[in-house]
Amino acid sequence: MIFLLLLTLPLLGNSVPVIRGKIVGGVDAQEGECPWQISLRTNVGDSWIHYCGGSLIDPSWILTAAHCFTHSDCETSQYMIQLRQQNLYEDDNLVPLEEIIIHPKYTDFRSGSDLALLKLQSPVQLNANVQTIMLPEASQIFTPDMECWVSGWGDIGFGVALPPPYTLRKVQVLVMDALTCDQEYHVDSTTDSSERIIQDDMLCAGSSGKDSCRGDPGGPLVCKVQDFWIQDGVVSWGEGCGAPHRPGVYTLITAFVDWIQSYIK
Repeated sequence: MIFLLLLTLPLLGNSVPVIRGKIVGGVDAQEGECPWQISLRTNVGDSWIHYCGGSLIDPSWILTAAHCFTHSDCETSQYMIQLRQQNLYEDDNLVPLEEIIIHPKYTDFRSGSDLALLKLQSPVQLNANVQTIMLPEASQIFTPDMECWVSGWGDIGFGVALPPPYTLRKVQVLVMDALTCDQEYHVDSTTDSSERIIQDDMLCAGSSGKDSCRGDPGGPLVCKVQDFWIQDGVVSWGEGCGAPHRPGVYTLITAFVDWIQSYIK
């Protein structure tokens, strides 16, 4: 069953909110790693709950997934940003939003264009723990031989929760182009082979037991290119978590980098 990689919001009490959260497979990120990773929080009752991931691409801008915003009005007061944090909810220092920009062609996850830009009310100060991630040139090609990682606080498996302290996770994944991934998604599928499941503005990454999952949407897929880390994808959707023939599906940044740059410049 296809699902969006969204976090199921926990019941709220007087204790620290319980989340479902980590990357499938992989290891804990060490302090200083993934300094561009952010946690998108939504207001539930009197608590700000982790809802999606995202990346800092400029001191004033966050890149995340459009499907993280289910409300048509996208009211900025309902969302906050937490910059790179080792364990969720420890020493929160939430940053407010000024604007939410959904890609104009986005309708649903199957149509692609699953991107949103979040403008912060004021630029953040960069330091050893908080850094921006580079964006690719539109001509950049990402290949399976590259070292690529996805990070976030999503599930360890479908419906399997991570206990406190909710440490940021990362997993190394193999990337594949849209056509190769489309062939994978047609394995054991009722969709006719002539109908595209994976569109050209998507790419895939992961393998059996290594994947993004619920709680990770909007988060960054980054690859090492000539000693530089470059973001090539945004966690979008998937079928299962780490299931055979069902790698995670990501929005392909190179297909939208001109649109992104038109704002952050």
